[in-house]
Amino acid sequence: MLPTGREQLLSDLRPGRAVRTDSIVDLVGNTPLVRLHHIDRATPGVEIWAKCEFCNPAGSVKDRAALRIVRDALARGLLRPGVRLIDSTSGNTGIAYAMVGAALGVPVTLVMPENVSAPRKQVTTAYGVEIVYSSPMEGSDGAIVLAHELVERHPERWHYADQYGNPNNPLAHYHTTAPEIWQQTGGRVTHFVTGIGTSGTVVGTSRRLHEFSRDIRCVAIQPDDAMHGLEGMKHLPSSIVPAIYDAGVLDDTIWLPTDEGWDMAERLAREEGLFVGHSSGGNVAGALRIAKQLSAEGRRGVVVTILCDRGDRYFVPLRWEKRYLW
Repeated sequence: MLPTGREQLLSDLRPGRAVRTDSIVDLVGNTPLVRLHHIDRATPGVEIWAKCEFCNPAGSVKDRAALRIVRDALARGLLRPGVRLIDSTSGNTGIAYAMVGAALGVPVTLVMPENVSAPRKQVTTAYGVEIVYSSPMEGSDGAIVLAHELVERHPERWHYADQYGNPNNPLAHYHTTAPEIWQQTGGRVTHFVTGIGTSGTVVGTSRRLHEFSRDIRCVAIQPDDAMHGLEGMKHLPSSIVPAIYDAGVLDDTIWLPTDEGWDMAERLAREEGLFVGHSSGGNVAGALRIAKQLSAEGRRGVVVTILCDRGDRYFVPLRWEKRYLW
């Protein structure tokens, strides 16, 4: 007997994805894990999987940390009437704060470098946040310094969220990202690899995965050059090291050139149908390095990485775009 229209509709709904919710913030997390079949053809015996964090409601992995940071501040009475949340950001966390702030009624001020991408400026503005621009020459570190200065001048006006030092950043991934990966892989994950930005994702996820199994190898990715083009990633030797960074939870670090990340971002769009940013490309490039090594040694593995956001948030055109620019 063929299903009725209503039964067919219900059967077509993907399991595990909410179809009705009280608030947009309830949709943060529980993102899909996708197998990169075309990429891992080169690594027989080793699977590469990617967590689709662009499926979060504000479009990036930063939704998780922003939501936990804001909810914690509200619970502790730090965001009372007349106080604005302020933080420095290069884009994605700012967009996440903006979405969460709009949904939960929290006024937000963002400090970001003046040269962040136009789409990021436009999206944050659409949510109604206040933006203060820092020097484009000083990058994310300059935004951190300016945010500190603003808070020191008028501490009564602000709640400084401090994504680089707030323990709720890694805790968001400890409590959500890692358990999701463990469950979605059926406990088969052997390697977790992702880039360092604030370090919240890699630290929180790695710490919890090691509790599930100490055999899981957790690997960080850093750009190999201070003047890199992998936006969202930090080259720690030349940067302000985040207070939440904990090298003790990491088993290894991959030093990645910019071109390798950019090339992989293009491959993901063309071969996997995943239009993601350069930091996501860098993450998959790092995962592929690990998978190739395992495969060459005749070992099996399940390598998991993070697709941080969509490609339309990046200010540098991809190579296929440049060919059509006059």
